[in-house]
Amino acid sequence: MKKIIFIAIATTSLLLSSTQAFALFSVSVGVPLNQSFSSGTEIESVSGSLIGVQLPFALGLGMDSYKTKVKDSVLELETSVYNIFYQLPVPIVNLILGVGTGNHKFVCSDIGDGSSCSDYFEKGSITQWYTSIGLPIIPFFDIHLSYRSITSKNVEVIKGSSKGSKSDLNSTVTGVGIAFNF
Repeated sequence: MKKIIFIAIATTSLLLSSTQAFALFSVSVGVPLNQSFSSGTEIESVSGSLIGVQLPFALGLGMDSYKTKVKDSVLELETSVYNIFYQLPVPIVNLILGVGTGNHKFVCSDIGDGSSCSDYFEKGSITQWYTSIGLPIIPFFDIHLSYRSITSKNVEVIKGSSKGSKSDLNSTVTGVGIAFNF
């Protein structure tokens, strides 16, 4: 009987310590790997960071900041999002669900006529939901994959236009990262 109780306690403590939901504090750093637009716009590259800080009660705050270079264009899309997330109490894996809001805007390397992107485009507001699944490497680290679904609202209205053209910038972003648990 003592052996069964010991095995149950050892197994439970192993499962609870292998998930960062029970960590006192956690810091996560990641990078976006790919962005795919629903409009079919092709991208050349995406770079930036996906940062999250989790508090002891499985709630956390995060910030996404990245640039997406549009293929065969002088345009880059800068995205900045603030997130709130919750880690579900699932044993073995670290499963996170979150939502965020922010904005994005076009920036240009060189238009050629002396003007800048801000002469043509305004900032647009966005919302996103995301999920992340992490696999513990050792008790203090996990590696995770994330998926973000971004919805654009009244995005990138072209200035000077009487009707105000809208760009379809709804997209998905995948990322990878590592978390350190204190």
